[in-house]
Amino acid sequence: MALGSAIGTGLFYGSSAAIQAAGPAVLFAYMIGGAAVFIVMRALGEMAVKHPVSGSFAHYASRYLGRFAGFITGWTFTFEMAIVAIADVTAFGVYMGFWFPDVAAWIWVLAVVLLIASINLMKVKVFGETEFWLAIIKVSAIIAMIGGGIALIIFGFNAPDSQTATGVDTLMAAGTLFPHGFAGLLLSFAVVMFAFGGIETIGITAGEADDPARSVPAAINTVPWRILLFYVASLAVVMMLFDWRQIDGSASPFVQIFDALGIPAAAHVLNAVVITAAVSAINADTFGAGRMLFAMSAEGHAPKSFAKVSSNGVPWMTVVVMTIVLLVGVVLNVLLPEQLFTIIASIATFATVWVWIMILASYLAMRRAEKKDTAAAPQGPREFAVPGGTTTAWIALAFMVFVVVLLALSAETRVALYTGAAWLAILAVVYRFAVRGTSGGPSADGRERDSEAVSTGR
Repeated sequence: MALGSAIGTGLFYGSSAAIQAAGPAVLFAYMIGGAAVFIVMRALGEMAVKHPVSGSFAHYASRYLGRFAGFITGWTFTFEMAIVAIADVTAFGVYMGFWFPDVAAWIWVLAVVLLIASINLMKVKVFGETEFWLAIIKVSAIIAMIGGGIALIIFGFNAPDSQTATGVDTLMAAGTLFPHGFAGLLLSFAVVMFAFGGIETIGITAGEADDPARSVPAAINTVPWRILLFYVASLAVVMMLFDWRQIDGSASPFVQIFDALGIPAAAHVLNAVVITAAVSAINADTFGAGRMLFAMSAEGHAPKSFAKVSSNGVPWMTVVVMTIVLLVGVVLNVLLPEQLFTIIASIATFATVWVWIMILASYLAMRRAEKKDTAAAPQGPREFAVPGGTTTAWIALAFMVFVVVLLALSAETRVALYTGAAWLAILAVVYRFAVRGTSGGPSADGRERDSEAVSTGR
């Protein structure tokens, strides 16, 4: 599920904006951002192994930072999933424009919204199988694309009218890895971190996994090589095949490059793949938001209607809400067809990074609590511990705060800070007048409160 959410529009479409901002240096941005995200995932994993609950990081924030922190975290994650899903459906309309340039993008956006709503109202098993095969298609395609690209580079294939040989010469067409300086690298982080958004859904699935103590660590430990393969290797190959300065965002850079190389069949196949990836990502986003809202309703942080489960074991009210949100995306595609993706991506970056900050803060608070308990009664070694412990967690936390500050550097991304500040202010008001004082959430002594889980057929 996390792979479905994290490998989608951010890589297949958003990477064009990151490449334009940083040039070849974007590869360093993905490696640096990926390393920080891995620490976030290990922190989440350590907490999930100890407390595998449906609410995941929202529950941990409530437990270790206070109920208000849990409320903020849960709703901001839901906001993140909604915004990312709007970005995904927007990109879907762009992808379909490659084949049907005369058809308005909003028509395709509406079609995919209705498709996703149908899938998410099916049984959990059917949903999981659908997501599994969608993920398999895009992962296999990325691997095949990398292999085919490497073959073209080795055998010296040249793009029509190209002045440079494929390989390092094409990658260095601008004469340097940092054509826009260090500032270009910094600006690219707004899109780079957006690309990783959704990977924290691993924590959401822990509450419904058969054996979270085994499956969660296994999933999280694959994050580094997934980042290197799916992001760094794939983008390195495409920038070695085609002058990155000609990537204009009119289509997925993967599709544009193979189309420009005079390999139309490959371009069409890749366009089908990126469409599959978009559907997979929207699917996973809807799942993550729905399960978070379900868990928050049990904690008293969301309306009780979100806890209603259909005969298929699906919290149907949350699917309805996400569908309405995506229909808003249809309207936005009509009103802002050109600027929408950049605006939405930057807002999603703020929400994503905020959730990661709360995960790291919860982890650090948990470690402080454990040290107090250990002083009273020494315990054994920690299970699935974060490499470097609190030191690396603090470094990752500082980096995440730095990314939020970076959003202020560009006028296009600065809107994310205004939107984020307004969102947090609204949540504070809602919590003050509608939530505070109601029952629910972890008990005062920090022990988890039993709550009904979503039916999974087990």
